[in-house]
Amino acid sequence: MKLGLHSAILPDKTFEELIDYAASVGFECVEVCCWPVGKATRRYAGVTHINISELDDAKIKYYQDYAAAKGVSIATLGYYPNALDCNKEAAEVAIEHIKNLIVASAKMGVNMISTFIGKDKTKTVEENLELYKEVWTPIVKLAEEHGVKIAIENCPMLYTKDEWPGGVNLASTPYIWRKMFELIRSDNLGLAYDPSHPYLLQMDVNKPLYEFKDKIFHVHFKDIKIYQDKLNEYGYFAYPSLWHSPKLPGLGGVNFPAFISALNDIRYTGPAVIEVEDKAFEACESDVKAGIERSYRYLRTLM
Repeated sequence: MKLGLHSAILPDKTFEELIDYAASVGFECVEVCCWPVGKATRRYAGVTHINISELDDAKIKYYQDYAAAKGVSIATLGYYPNALDCNKEAAEVAIEHIKNLIVASAKMGVNMISTFIGKDKTKTVEENLELYKEVWTPIVKLAEEHGVKIAIENCPMLYTKDEWPGGVNLASTPYIWRKMFELIRSDNLGLAYDPSHPYLLQMDVNKPLYEFKDKIFHVHFKDIKIYQDKLNEYGYFAYPSLWHSPKLPGLGGVNFPAFISALNDIRYTGPAVIEVEDKAFEACESDVKAGIERSYRYLRTLM
């Protein structure tokens, strides 16, 4: 495995500053956020470390050479919108940028993007699966034509009041993944697996790795802490932001030694990036970096 950093936690850094910092810590790779330039719609979103709308051959070579000179590879280009949004205009914007990201990833020699499937909250799961097949079949075909892998994160996106109860990302459970991979059969379609999400959903964190080992393209290292006193107060069917919080790896409920052992079992050798979303480490930039570096030391020891 290649230990890396998810760039979303450093939104104000330039590409160069991001790569310099990652190299100074010891990271081998970075998931580079490539959102369209503009206002973020939610926390940790809207981050643009590479603006793909401005890419040309010279800039592509510059990014490649800069990262290579620092000994840091670009693991994947990340963008997490809702391509199945009931707002058709928003969905079209997301779909277009995903397609552009695929082309950019191929041109840069990264050959992977990480994203969400999305979900229409007004439709049932079955209706969303039909919509998924309609929307994602041409996207996956484009990825196949360009030799790019699409890593779909397993985040349910149901944390806040506006996302609850259905969530806005379909691809959150093994049942759904089987359906996804049956409806669109492609070696280029797989998962960006984050253990904090099945933990939140009270699922076995490690079991899916064995069944879907050939579909694990990318890994996020993130943890979650469930506050039992708050869960007792609000109940499991209240939106989760009332009773949980994302944490640095090792400070929540995910058993990371067991998770990394399972990744070793399936011979996973791809990127595994630390995704920092711990509000206890966000008071200032030095606080953020302390959280990143603490996570690096912990996971490097386990790996």
